[in-house]
Amino acid sequence: MDWLTLLGFAAALCSTVSFLPQALRILKTRDTTAISAPMYGLTTLGFSLWLAYGVGKREWPLILTNGVCLLLAAFILTMTIATKRQKNAIADSIEPDAAKAP
Repeated sequence: MDWLTLLGFAAALCSTVSFLPQALRILKTRDTTAISAPMYGLTTLGFSLWLAYGVGKREWPLILTNGVCLLLAAFILTMTIATKRQKNAIADSIEPDAAKAP
């Protein structure tokens, strides 16, 4: 495997993993007050477009990376615009034992 391929794998891993801490924090606290919904809306749209591009080009690295990033960004966006009751229901369905925020 050449260095350029390794660079691509490293970039894909960083992009994908970067959303996990925020998603896990939201599951635990249900707090999204400091998150910008418009920013996550644009991010989600961007990942949707990259995913469509990857599908059109039949490029599996683009499809997989942007598919996972799209799911995580869409989750964060959904939790940001959801009501408190909806946030609790969503988070409880994913992680029932997580502590609820006051």
